[in-house]
Amino acid sequence: MTYFDALETRSDDERAAFWAEALPRQIACAQGLAGYESRLASVDADAVTDAAALARLPVLRKSDLGRAQAAHPPFGGYVVRQAAGFAQVFQSPGPIYEPSGGENDWWRMGRFLHAAGIGAGDIVQNCFSYHLTPAGMIFENGARAVGAAVLPAGTGQTELQVTASRDIGVTAYAGTPDYLKVLLDKADAMGVTLGITKAAVGGGALFPSLRAEYADRGIRCLQSYATADLGNIAYESAAMEGMIVDEHVLVEIVTPGTGNPVAPGEVGEVVVTTLNPDYPLIRFATGDLSAVLPGISPCGRTNMRIKGWMGRADQTTKIKGMFVRPEQVAALVARHAEVAKARVVVTREGEMDAMAVHLETTGTDMPGYSASVAEVLKLKGRVEIAEPGSLPNDGLVIEDQRKYD
Repeated sequence: MTYFDALETRSDDERAAFWAEALPRQIACAQGLAGYESRLASVDADAVTDAAALARLPVLRKSDLGRAQAAHPPFGGYVVRQAAGFAQVFQSPGPIYEPSGGENDWWRMGRFLHAAGIGAGDIVQNCFSYHLTPAGMIFENGARAVGAAVLPAGTGQTELQVTASRDIGVTAYAGTPDYLKVLLDKADAMGVTLGITKAAVGGGALFPSLRAEYADRGIRCLQSYATADLGNIAYESAAMEGMIVDEHVLVEIVTPGTGNPVAPGEVGEVVVTTLNPDYPLIRFATGDLSAVLPGISPCGRTNMRIKGWMGRADQTTKIKGMFVRPEQVAALVARHAEVAKARVVVTREGEMDAMAVHLETTGTDMPGYSASVAEVLKLKGRVEIAEPGSLPNDGLVIEDQRKYD
């Protein structure tokens, strides 16, 4: 067994000593930023040396970032440089703007790719988007960190991707879990044999049936848990027992909406503090649910493990690798005066996410509604007309019917 670095096998005492030194430094860095002025002004940075002390600080939510960025674009006072000082600036749905150092595995994805067995000699077909959102660059930087070459494919143009994969000799895939199946099925239809034996996926749930299908094709598929703001949070190793927390983030599991840590093993919201010196996010609430998995991984990595993604603490839902938020559904309704209510329903069709948008309306402008869905939600979905008053009166605007067991 080889590890990415010695940090992965530290003792509890070594890891505690590391955080006792790193946390005060990161809190002090954040205190120098305008975005944290009211949040951390009264905090003694030197006293924040462990998770218990950190838990006394306020939680920062994506909605807080959004409001701050709207008032003080583009970063709301939460980064240490001006926009021109970064290698890239990305825009995620919201919109939320994220900076990128662009070098030295800025999002720490190399650790995951190494655990997935990807390294020198591999060619990674990177099917994450390079357009506006940062996922493509996140995995590109990670591939560079482990010495792998990259085919920067993005999504779409599937036949061309299959041809390029065969001609170049691609050995590994990076992308959402279900897009790999699209490529493999297209290759089968074209009579092409691909050389992919490793897959590093994220941006959506890896369903057991899909992982099993890849295994039957000789592809070992492992998943990571990362966000555009935080980078890598946790990742699977070959042991495939939970997800191991990255060495440069501190993860808390809290009662949703409170910021208070839950009892060990209980399900709660994932809150993350990152040591990124360019973008020091302190107690950043992801909106995702998970729980701590006791013990250490059989692979020998000693950091805390979580059970993986277990749903959302709010209605924000990831569909085909993209977040759809309640405020986007509200914006969709506002576009059409005759639409009284909308409900997004997420299901699985085969091994793919499927989205239906139910509109309560007397209107019949299906082309207009479909265009609005694609523009506002950033995804294509089936539009269904519902009679006025027929949608459930339960407060849900996004209903996730997918099963994760």
